[in-house]
Amino acid sequence: MKQIAADIGGTFTDLTAVDEHGVFSTAKTLTTPHDHAEGVLDGLDKLGAHLPDTELFLHGSTIAINTVLQRAGAATALITTEGFRDVYEIGRGNRSEPYNLFFGKPDPLVPRRLRREVRERVLVDGSVRTPLDTGGARQLIEELKESGVRSVAVCLLHAYANPEHELELGRLFAELWPEAYVTLSHRIMREYREYERTSTTVLNAYVGPVVSRYLDSLTQRLADRGFRGRLLIMQSNGGIMSVETARRSPVRMMESGPVAGVIGASALAAGLDLPRLISFDMGGTTAKTSLVKDGEVDINPGYFIGGYATGHPMALPVVNIVEVGSGGGSIAWVDPAGALKVGPVSAGAAPGPACYGRGGDRPTVTDANLVLGRLGASRFLGGEMPLDRAAAEEAIRTHVAEPLGLDLMAAALGIVTIADAQMSLAVRAVSVEKGEDPRTFALVATGGAGPLHAVSIARELTIGTVVVPVLPGQFSAKGMLYSEVRHDLTRTSLAKFETSTVEQYAIIIKALGAEAWARLRGDVGEPAHPPVLQHFLELRYQGQEFTIPVPVPDEGLSIANHAEVRALFDELHDRLYGHHASDETVEAVGVRTVITLPLETSAGTATETEAAAGEPEPVEHRPVVLHGGGPEPVSCPVYERETLRPGHRITGPAVVQEATSSVVFHPGDTLTVAPDLSLVVSVGSPA
Repeated sequence: MKQIAADIGGTFTDLTAVDEHGVFSTAKTLTTPHDHAEGVLDGLDKLGAHLPDTELFLHGSTIAINTVLQRAGAATALITTEGFRDVYEIGRGNRSEPYNLFFGKPDPLVPRRLRREVRERVLVDGSVRTPLDTGGARQLIEELKESGVRSVAVCLLHAYANPEHELELGRLFAELWPEAYVTLSHRIMREYREYERTSTTVLNAYVGPVVSRYLDSLTQRLADRGFRGRLLIMQSNGGIMSVETARRSPVRMMESGPVAGVIGASALAAGLDLPRLISFDMGGTTAKTSLVKDGEVDINPGYFIGGYATGHPMALPVVNIVEVGSGGGSIAWVDPAGALKVGPVSAGAAPGPACYGRGGDRPTVTDANLVLGRLGASRFLGGEMPLDRAAAEEAIRTHVAEPLGLDLMAAALGIVTIADAQMSLAVRAVSVEKGEDPRTFALVATGGAGPLHAVSIARELTIGTVVVPVLPGQFSAKGMLYSEVRHDLTRTSLAKFETSTVEQYAIIIKALGAEAWARLRGDVGEPAHPPVLQHFLELRYQGQEFTIPVPVPDEGLSIANHAEVRALFDELHDRLYGHHASDETVEAVGVRTVITLPLETSAGTATETEAAAGEPEPVEHRPVVLHGGGPEPVSCPVYERETLRPGHRITGPAVVQEATSSVVFHPGDTLTVAPDLSLVVSVGSPA
């Protein structure tokens, strides 16, 4: 095995390996929350991986984001410029939920007593008005050593323009308290907007010790097994970085697991000639959706950890993912008003759904799918983990059916219907709410539970095509094998975008290009092939608040192409907002640079399987309750996916099962096996 990828989810840890011939092998183990590395090592044992021969180990996880959501990070202090320590708590003046009378901002991760100030002042142009009071800084560091904190975030006013005072504080920490985990804001992001910059710096400091400890443990345990290759970590922007970079900037890992599935969907889009895809990944804890247009993933310049209304802002690029608390392990419950709810609380890996037989007694979406016949009790995880149907029935009967006065099948169908509705809203959020028509996209279903629900969701939204790729249950891990080494760099510099300021931005572009190259070499050494280096000017009309990234021509920015860049900005503004103003003054806010280098991987190079024709033979028939058909079961043929070949066609209703997932489709639907063995479902009209 030349390359291995591991993805730690809330319920399962998935591993995918590919050898030099492009042949994949997979493993799925229960996540081990007490020691996440243990689940990865269990998966390596199941794979039979020989680590001395492994060249590349890719890793993504939800450890960083869960540390924030569970408020389980390190005790953290914040150092700011004198007079600015409350910027972090005051935040923005706008209310994200103006009509919510009970709205409250998130509690800060750093209490006020640990938000400390130093005397210094840098102006917006980078000039120093007040030198750093090093004597006071030394005293402050000594006080923090005695306060019980383990991590310190340093965010000084306008440090993005001139970081010399932050660098001096960093040197003082190295001298007086080298054990502390110190985050300097300019090393995380060099952009203005003090609140977002402070919050991002605090997030990095808060999760830093937890993530570093985990990465150190994993690195050592892999080395103990003979691994001498390169360990790379998935980022929220869809790229990968070295483990050393991840230790310094773990905030870039916040969505490192889920985004890998979107990257895999992007690679799938090219292979199947489907340029417009909606990625739908349903795991054990949550369901995630994202958009892929023309093979490109949708990337946002920022994100809120914990949700827009009540989350902590992170001003770093992240793949645009909408997440809802509907996963296979999401618990169904009846609220005091007698309404059936599903999620967001999950049974997780321990104890897990009732049918796992690990002590769980609360009904989950997985239990409902088992009772409805959509899951085979003896086929789960390839037969390694038989499911207990009686336990699932008892959990649903006790906690849902009897309180609501329903029979067992109606209660189970209600659980699945509510979960489908919640996930349909997530798909709408990345399509309809962004001005896109979901009917013009194909839905790519991944995750262990995604293929079970995808066709029902597609029927709800009148999406005509559902694609289930090979290895859907390990698709996020597989997606890492198609990722790129990537770094996003920014530099704020405000000025009118005129011919007189072109040279100013050309100098910044050159500097960011050199820094991007240095970071890339730090991750992977001297690349065998040239990377792709892209520069963008952040432009806006004078008086506007936010910007549009405008690509800089390949030959660089110059007075000669100033008018071309300005015209492109007008065109992009018109495309996004339906109008432009060619006679208005344009401001440049800064420069954004992206450097990418594709991995050298053998993933996807295996030869295609011999084609077949007609409809294959089912292995059995079983009663299945289908979406929209009421609680009465229908006899459905069940097919084993590994027996299917390109060209096979199956008409619904039917179930296609495999070790880590099952596809359920309905009367009027037709499933075709594509040349790459993906399952393509042509969805009929809603029932």
